[in-house]
Amino acid sequence: MLRRLHFEQPESFAFTPENRAWAEKQVTKYPEGRQASAVIPLLWRAQEQEGWLSKPAIEHVADMLGMDYIRALEVASFYFMFQLQPVGSVAHFQVCGTTPCMLCGSEALVEVLQQKVAANPHEVSADGKFSWEEVECLGACSNAPMAQIGKDYYEDLTPERLSEIIDTLGAGEVPVPGPQNGRYASEPASGLTSLTEYESGRPQHNASVARAMELGDSVKRIDGSEVPLRTPWLDAWARGKGGTSANTPQAPAKAAGPKAKKSPEAAPAEAAVAEKEPETLSAPRAGGADDLKRIGGVGPKLEKLLNEMGFWHFDQIAGWTEAEVAWVDARLKFKGRIARDNWIEQARSLAGGGKAGK
Repeated sequence: MLRRLHFEQPESFAFTPENRAWAEKQVTKYPEGRQASAVIPLLWRAQEQEGWLSKPAIEHVADMLGMDYIRALEVASFYFMFQLQPVGSVAHFQVCGTTPCMLCGSEALVEVLQQKVAANPHEVSADGKFSWEEVECLGACSNAPMAQIGKDYYEDLTPERLSEIIDTLGAGEVPVPGPQNGRYASEPASGLTSLTEYESGRPQHNASVARAMELGDSVKRIDGSEVPLRTPWLDAWARGKGGTSANTPQAPAKAAGPKAKKSPEAAPAEAAVAEKEPETLSAPRAGGADDLKRIGGVGPKLEKLLNEMGFWHFDQIAGWTEAEVAWVDARLKFKGRIARDNWIEQARSLAGGGKAGK
């Protein structure tokens, strides 16, 4: 399929302040000189903000990552998850048309979309709310036919149920994703033939559906104001700020019952190290700052971050305790890098006039 930029383009694109901050943190996941590795998450965030990827959005991401425009365009045009044309303001329907879904009635689903949304794929409905396309296998063959609507799967669909879903979305509500025929997950459609004792005690929804309902962003445009998805480095960032990540769920209470026996070979869980803020400086001492880039593993960007945090000299780093390392780790967002590259030993050697070396 030939994929081209849409013939109508907005004049400009800019991330919201919250999405910009999110994107900048994504870039820090990658080593110095490898910022272009963040192109897919940043393009995806731009699409989540606007609904589709415009030429200004692609170029904006390329500028952030120091990439040639053509390189970012190559990524955007290669992956079918990127929409290069406007989509409906409420939802974009992606109906699986591969063999299992086709045999189970996906062509009838397409007919519903042609009647209720638009006659052609990638065409926005008259009210501007919806658009649709047929896609290749989405990996839910046991629940065929299915469609991805926004970010979630709607499975075991019938033409009647899809029509109801369109009406529900048009009224400003979001239907519960997952199986639409009463199935819990992907058990036999005729009912369980084993493990039947677990059927009565299970939660109302399977974990995937429950998580989708908890996030509540199935068809929502992402502007950065919502709770972000969990990633360990974001949680560490929040802890380093003196709080807890807003998106870190509390562990559910465990039901009372016999305790599982621990294997004698099982290693004890690693205890989290309490963080302690090291002594910092507001500016380098007389004589100027040390060249922290001489520490193996510290590049220009990391040096800048360390300076902004108040670290300018080798002897400051050489004196960090384990708790202080944990504090710095959380703010650099490179968990374990200090220990991995042996910054402290290198800094001690450099502070004494020696050479660095991992």
